[in-house]
Amino acid sequence: MMAGKIRLSFWQILNMNVGFLGIQFSFGLQQTAVNPIFSFLGAHHEDLPLLNLAGPVTGLLVQPIIGAISDKTWSPRWGRRKPFFLFGAILGSLCLFAFPFSPGLWFAVGLLWILDAANNTAMEPYRAFVGDKLIDSQLTFGYQMQSLFVGAGIVLANASLFLFQDWFSEPVVEGGLCAEAAVTTIPAWVYYSFFLGAITSVTTILWSVFKTPEIPPSNKELLEINKSKEQPFTSRLLDPIKEIIRAIGGMPKLMKQLSLVYFFQWYALFIYWQFIAPMLKTSLLGISNEDILKSESIMDSCKAGETVSQLDMSFAQNIQSLSEQALSQAALMNGTYNFVTMIVALLMVPIAAKYGNKKIYVVSLFFAAIAMLSMPFIHDKWLLLAPMVLLGIGWAAMMGIPYAMVSRVIPEEKRGVYMGIVNMMIVIPMLIQTISFGPIIKNILNNNAVNAILFGGVFFAIAAVLATQLQSAKTIDKKEADL
Repeated sequence: MMAGKIRLSFWQILNMNVGFLGIQFSFGLQQTAVNPIFSFLGAHHEDLPLLNLAGPVTGLLVQPIIGAISDKTWSPRWGRRKPFFLFGAILGSLCLFAFPFSPGLWFAVGLLWILDAANNTAMEPYRAFVGDKLIDSQLTFGYQMQSLFVGAGIVLANASLFLFQDWFSEPVVEGGLCAEAAVTTIPAWVYYSFFLGAITSVTTILWSVFKTPEIPPSNKELLEINKSKEQPFTSRLLDPIKEIIRAIGGMPKLMKQLSLVYFFQWYALFIYWQFIAPMLKTSLLGISNEDILKSESIMDSCKAGETVSQLDMSFAQNIQSLSEQALSQAALMNGTYNFVTMIVALLMVPIAAKYGNKKIYVVSLFFAAIAMLSMPFIHDKWLLLAPMVLLGIGWAAMMGIPYAMVSRVIPEEKRGVYMGIVNMMIVIPMLIQTISFGPIIKNILNNNAVNAILFGGVFFAIAAVLATQLQSAKTIDKKEADL
């Protein structure tokens, strides 16, 4: 246990985690709005996985390196972890302000790379920050409190998209000249959600920074930090990479088993985030796959400066209007499952204390599988919220329980680098998905978003089965449920 740790109150743990609200508002916009924005700007279904390459690549490179660097960082004024998630929040906010102004697909994709790098810079030190502050018996509560704010941030992001589309969307103008802007324009109401996200990201991080002091390093840790600072620049640059390699070689058995579960879990989640809005176009709004492909062809013709008939132009505009409705419905659904996450995140603490983290995790993954496998067959927009309850329970467990399990089996002094490695276990499946799923949906799944969602449901079920084989971490007595 790190020297200086004491039992914290409910409000201290809450204040510590408030910054996650802003970070997850940004992630909520990425999950729901970024892929539809890519589509508005001319991307096709098979393009979406590769266009999302930024998330896994920046997560793979940034989080473990930032984690290792933050382990060897200390500033009497700013602390160990705070400088990283404060810088990440500021940079991410600037990207959110700029995102809706993207003049073309290439610009939006470039901004996504910067935004993901910023969010990853903030994310990993924040995970370690919570572990740094909490005694073992409060770890599950601390990470489930993070799950609560994960849900809250994404709920707000999706609620803003759903409400702003209702309040500020403009009616389709029939006919008109063939121009790229006529069929590949980001709707004005999307701007407002991104502006709100930018403000929320900075303000909530500042709340946690000023409300929660970090624990100073011990004399031994301070000696190691100062020793690291005296090394040549090249050594200091390479040390985090060497530290990551050593830590991977010494990973506890639980983490090795979890990496296989994570492969199927996060591959499935990335499919959901990319294809829920495209699925709704077909399953809920009745747009056939052929209509989607025809609309994409018309948009491509417009972009190429070719002459398009008024009838085709009206058709493409109507498809865009329906696409906005699909985005709004996806926002409602994503907001619903994250609202459920807010409700059940803390309720899971005493349940996990009674039945064990592993059992709760397994059941939650099965719930997520049922949710994805059922969505394409529900054709009422309100009934579609039912599977979101199951997905919300799964999301609450995924975003908290594995971190609590891992925190108990890793060395305190290497918490930053190991939390970075946990993130590598998340982003590597995402990286594989971005590279592999484009050809899969185009050549095997008939370029159909409905089939993509079903594919993801099967992968969630496989993850649940594999999770039954996880080795139980060191158990903490049932005082976990006590604050």
